[in-house]
Amino acid sequence: MSEEAIHPPREELSLPKVLAALADPARLATVRTLARVGESSCGQIQHDAGLVVSKSTMSHHLRILREAGITHSRVQGARRLLTLRRDDLDARFPGLLDAVIQPELAALH
Repeated sequence: MSEEAIHPPREELSLPKVLAALADPARLATVRTLARVGESSCGQIQHDAGLVVSKSTMSHHLRILREAGITHSRVQGARRLLTLRRDDLDARFPGLLDAVIQPELAALH
C-alpha cells in the first residue's frame, strides 16, 4: 500500500457500509469529534473523543471509517491527519452526517 491511504470514490460510497461504520460507539465519537474540531491527528482525535483504547484498536476504528468513506486521511511527516468527507457524504446521503453529529452540536448550545 502506498504512503497515502486508499479512499473509496464518492460514487462508490454505500449507505449500509456507512451506517455499519457509524454503529460502533467509538467510531461515532470519533466522527462527532472530527465534526467539532476539524482536521486532527489520530492521537489527538482519540484524546479529544475521550476514547480509552489501544493504539491498534484505534487504528482499526480509523481504518473502518476510512474504508466506509467517512473520513479522509493524509500523511504529514510522521503524523496522519484526518478530516470528515463532509462534501462527499452530503452529496451521496443528504442530511445523514448532520443527523449523526446533531446530538454533539446540540450539547454545545
